[in-house]
Amino acid sequence: MRYMTFTLLFFALLVPACRKKKSNLFFPPAGPSIGPGDHKDSIQHIGLTRTFEYHVPASWTYADEQPLVFALHGGGGNGDRMIALTQGGFDTLSESEGFIVVYPDAYEKQWNDGRGIEDYASHLYNVDDVGFLSTLIDYFDDSYNIDRKRVYATGISNGSFMSHRLGIEASDRFAAVAPVCGSLTENLSLLTPMGPIPILIMVGVEDPMVPFGGGDIVILGITGMGRVISAANTVNYWVSNNVCDPAPTVTWLPDLDPDDGTLVRRDVYGNGLSGSEVVYYEVVGGGHTWPGGWQYLGEWLVGKTCRDMDANTVIWDFFKTHSQ
Repeated sequence: MRYMTFTLLFFALLVPACRKKKSNLFFPPAGPSIGPGDHKDSIQHIGLTRTFEYHVPASWTYADEQPLVFALHGGGGNGDRMIALTQGGFDTLSESEGFIVVYPDAYEKQWNDGRGIEDYASHLYNVDDVGFLSTLIDYFDDSYNIDRKRVYATGISNGSFMSHRLGIEASDRFAAVAPVCGSLTENLSLLTPMGPIPILIMVGVEDPMVPFGGGDIVILGITGMGRVISAANTVNYWVSNNVCDPAPTVTWLPDLDPDDGTLVRRDVYGNGLSGSEVVYYEVVGGGHTWPGGWQYLGEWLVGKTCRDMDANTVIWDFFKTHSQ
């Protein structure tokens, strides 16, 4: 397990193409980065050098077809900071569950999530992050012989908005998505997804940056960051597009840490098209934080971190039940 221990400055808003499989699965492509462990690499995508790091479990062999998980950092961050926020939890799960986890870096630290914020270079120049992440799927298929039917994306804040965008625009490439601390932006809510996709949504009711009830995104007092629809309308959007049962199965999770100031309700909307579902975790008392993760800034700035569940485990347990 690995993770950085420095302090985050902030989290700003933050059907695969038919491809010929490798001719011999027992002989991977030559290259110093191929194999288990921690790696950093870069690719060229539409004239930009795009960087990323990733963890391959010790159990990996080229003859396997392991799942691929993208973990997308928040605005102003990078892959290292996502590892820090999750406290290396996805790396640990990678080892025990047998999947590859990737921490890509956004262009100039902001994903192009569709908000159109001119202060962000990735928005101003309309950087193709959907295309970049899709190209990374091909990179890992070529290098590691992944299971293309089990590719997933999660993220926080700006990375959460990007996860929603992937669910809308790239459901042919991703088997499921899991946005955390980010309802649908107003711009994305006007789009129609290309198809049904399983989605897990986590929001904090007391999120001081992405308003639970919808409205203006405010990052540490900075306005002009775009707008979101409410958490309830975000759920309704996905339930409608996945054609799920309109009435959820509701469960309150055990209050494992009575001192954390949070409670968690889980709503499951099942029986969607093509096996899709919407699973919604509402963290009462929770802030702009990763449940079970690092309290990266004081509660007075970002709110409380839920200790009643571990988001890494909850998300992976959701992902592994879905494939294309």
